[in-house]
Amino acid sequence: MADGMQQLGKLLIIVGVVVIAIGGLALLSGRIPWLGRLPGDFLIQKKNFTFYFPLATSILISVILTILFWLFGRR
Repeated sequence: MADGMQQLGKLLIIVGVVVIAIGGLALLSGRIPWLGRLPGDFLIQKKNFTFYFPLATSILISVILTILFWLFGRR
């Protein structure tokens, strides 16, 4: 039973660190001028309609997170 609580505690700490990191990235994202404006990010503006789909940015963030999770998951 104590082993299960230790595992839960570790999981909660990891989730907390990930949430803090994502929050920090969200705060810094406005200061990175190219983030959200990569070639492959779609912006369609019409008279009363705007559609934005950050495809290239999403792929880049996915690749970075995949590498980070792979590196930290090897431990």
